[in-house]
Amino acid sequence: MKVTPLDLRQQRFRKSFRGFDPVEVTSFLAEVADDYEQALREADRLRQDLARMEAVLGEHREQERNLRNTLLTAQRLADEIRQNAETEAQRIIREAEGRSDLLLQKTQSRLEDVQREIDGLKMKRREAETTIESTISALRNTLDFVREQDERDREERVLLHRPRHTDAGASQPSTRAEATSGGPAPARPNPQTQS
Repeated sequence: MKVTPLDLRQQRFRKSFRGFDPVEVTSFLAEVADDYEQALREADRLRQDLARMEAVLGEHREQERNLRNTLLTAQRLADEIRQNAETEAQRIIREAEGRSDLLLQKTQSRLEDVQREIDGLKMKRREAETTIESTISALRNTLDFVREQDERDREERVLLHRPRHTDAGASQPSTRAEATSGGPAPARPNPQTQS
């Protein structure tokens, strides 16, 4: 049976000889009723506070669930973005490598063409050097031949212009040079006959 503060205030006891003092008992019951009433009010206030706190806690739990869901969604989105970025980066790298290989092949082909052109030019240079050397050699031979021919022509002219000695005068040297050298002195060339 639940006792209320009003029950405590209205409680009456039978009087007996040598019993408790009714004033003290009534006074004590009034104080107990006041304290009990105060305790009930405090308990009711605490229940209301508890209900309010449970409602706030429920809201906080709901917000926590929402935040957790938002974080999970953001994490999934970040993972998808990272995966897409990695895929795109790999595609760009593959394309760049393909372009690089193609450019390298073109460069290698161009290098081979240039090397062939250089080799061709070197061969033409060697041919030109050989041609120039043979031309120089031919010109040198021609020049030597012309000089020898000129020398022979001069010698023949000198012999043609030498004075002829008679048999009688052949036994005596005619000039001092013939006497000292033991033979006839070479004839001086005629300046009019030389070219």
